[in-house]
Amino acid sequence: MLADLTAGAVEDAEQRAQSRPLADVERDALAQTPARDALAMLAPADRVKVIAEVKRASPSRGDLASIPDPARQARLYEEGGASAISVLTEGRKFKGSLADLEAVRAAVSVPVLRKDFIATPYQVLEARASGADVVLLIVAALDQKTLTELYAMVTDLGMTALVETHSADELERASELGAKLIGVNARNLSTFELDRDLFGSLADRFPADAIKIAESAVLAPADVAHYRAAGADVVLVGEALVTGDPVATLRAFLQETS
Repeated sequence: MLADLTAGAVEDAEQRAQSRPLADVERDALAQTPARDALAMLAPADRVKVIAEVKRASPSRGDLASIPDPARQARLYEEGGASAISVLTEGRKFKGSLADLEAVRAAVSVPVLRKDFIATPYQVLEARASGADVVLLIVAALDQKTLTELYAMVTDLGMTALVETHSADELERASELGAKLIGVNARNLSTFELDRDLFGSLADRFPADAIKIAESAVLAPADVAHYRAAGADVVLVGEALVTGDPVATLRAFLQETS
């Protein structure tokens, strides 16, 4: 599944490159307003922080919400206390787009993450050109050479890489990069099964200076409390926010400060 999603995202980027060449995207990326400081916004604090996700659909759950106005959704997230906004830009399975990212970036003051299956320099450049402050890099989808090159490119463009892992080996690879923003995704992107205890089993393997992010399997305040107790500085939440009242849900999640 991960290989198919990544291949599809790269193919779609190649299609976009036919009408918007690499040189044009690079020019736009370099002219973009400087990226916001995600490390400062997501730094460990006395309460858990939330990255709230604009997410219409997923391969595992199908359609979740139509979200006709992603900018409005993002403003509600900011009102509810989100420290950053994640925007799914993959179009085939998640029904997102770079237009969603651009709309959200213009609507909020917190950092915005491009969440997609990034595997090429073109995708990194178009993320910055569209206003992304943070770019997702999935360790399982990339060999170490490509991961290292893309990580350096994200950093050189002034953005922050959220390096996503699913195992001790992948966490070690993220550590080798010097990554400061590292996530553990409870969802296995090969099988799409969930393991809410995976984060806790890996929490003591994070670099001392890395921000610890727990991704997926957050549907209720108890799930936030579970991750916080296991050492999470930040939780990334999607489905629970698009299928309910985003402001009330976020505020309930942010009560979990222990």
